[in-house]
Amino acid sequence: MNDIKSKDPLHGVTLEQVVTRLQSHFGWDGLAQRIDINCFKNDQSVKSSLKFLRKTPWAREKVEKLYVATVAKDRATLGGGQ
Repeated sequence: MNDIKSKDPLHGVTLEQVVTRLQSHFGWDGLAQRIDINCFKNDQSVKSSLKFLRKTPWAREKVEKLYVATVAKDRATLGGGQ
C-alpha cells in the first residue's frame, strides 16, 4: 500500500493539540483578540476550552481555521519545512 501523507493539516491532530499549540503561540489574550469567546477571555484553560469547543461547532470551526492559518504561516516562515 502507498503511504500517502494527507493534505489536510488537521489530519491526525486532536482538538487538544490544536488548542495547546494556539495557546502556546498566541497566549490566552492573543486568542481572545482573534476569537471572541469566553473560554479564551475569562475561564482560560485548555480543559474549559475543549469542553466549550466540543459542543459549539461554529467556535470550533473558527479555532480550526486559525490553527490551519497559523501552521501554514509557520511553515512558510521556516522555508516550507514539515
